[in-house]
Amino acid sequence: YKFGLMRDTYIDQRLDPIRATHAATAYLKELHQIFGDWTTALASYNCGEGRVLRVIRGQNINYLDNFWDLYEKLPNETARYVPKFLATLHIINNLEKYGFDPLLVDSSIEFETLEVSRQVHLKHIAEKIGTSEESLAELNPELRYRILPPKKYKLKIPTGSNTTFIAKLEEMPITSIPQRKFIYHRVRPGETLSTIARKYRTRVRSIMRINRLRRSNYIYAGQRLKIPRKGYTVAVKYPKKRKSVDYRKKTSHRVKRGDSMWNIAKRYGTTTQKIMELNRLSSSGLYIGQVLKLQEQPDTLPSVEGRKPYRVKSGDTPFTIARQHNMSLGDFLRINQLTARSKIYPGQLLYVN
Repeated sequence: YKFGLMRDTYIDQRLDPIRATHAATAYLKELHQIFGDWTTALASYNCGEGRVLRVIRGQNINYLDNFWDLYEKLPNETARYVPKFLATLHIINNLEKYGFDPLLVDSSIEFETLEVSRQVHLKHIAEKIGTSEESLAELNPELRYRILPPKKYKLKIPTGSNTTFIAKLEEMPITSIPQRKFIYHRVRPGETLSTIARKYRTRVRSIMRINRLRRSNYIYAGQRLKIPRKGYTVAVKYPKKRKSVDYRKKTSHRVKRGDSMWNIAKRYGTTTQKIMELNRLSSSGLYIGQVLKLQEQPDTLPSVEGRKPYRVKSGDTPFTIARQHNMSLGDFLRINQLTARSKIYPGQLLYVN
């Protein structure tokens, strides 16, 4: 609200990327005026200026307060947010160096604006003016239910649709926003499920099902309950059972906090001695992030026309391997069924052109 974004039953202007960007820019400028430093302004944008100001007040008098002085006392997420932001900017400014193709900027969408006072759905507008509901939703992203509000609203439509829209506006049916299937109730002292059910003309069993309550007397003052509206059936989705993982098929394991050589061997149905031999380890000591081979890697890969196998060396990364073989990073990842987050390790066999 402070930076001009409106939100009501029909509209949430935070969902409009243009308005939201202008608001975010205004907020960042204000933060920069407060702190005088862009990295500290970014940290405040992430965790709030109040949190950063409290950390600054706890610093020594006349101490230089910028992000790098403060980050150890800020939340972990914020301490990582600013370096990630700076790293992203650095990569964008050096795309070729890091194996990325040039950025292709989308051209702006052409549209015209009409002031409308009729409460209609975007799908009915799209049918009448010969366009798609998705294209109208893209032009008007702040509409929460894709329904125009009952008051005057500046609707964006594709260029050239003005005359048709005005001529057919009265033919479009008035649409109401969908009614929620449930409402919320805050339990007051002395209330029971029976009294709450009578108040909302529903059943105790329905309230228990939608809130996953095991006993009808297990509620407490201040608890927030979902109450199903009259006429709606209650369907509760329970989490699916996790599929069992056959750990014996895994070929590698990344060491996590709490891992030991013994519990890794037990999980994958092998022995600590075999893991140490495979990884040429002289002791059972491990470190977080270490990648352990669990099975012998094949000496060859199936032959594929136009490709040859490459065995990963120490210090290799997907980017350096791709550059070494005149490939784009995207092609290298795709033919090896890897993602940008995939890890490779020495001795691994991969395809190159």
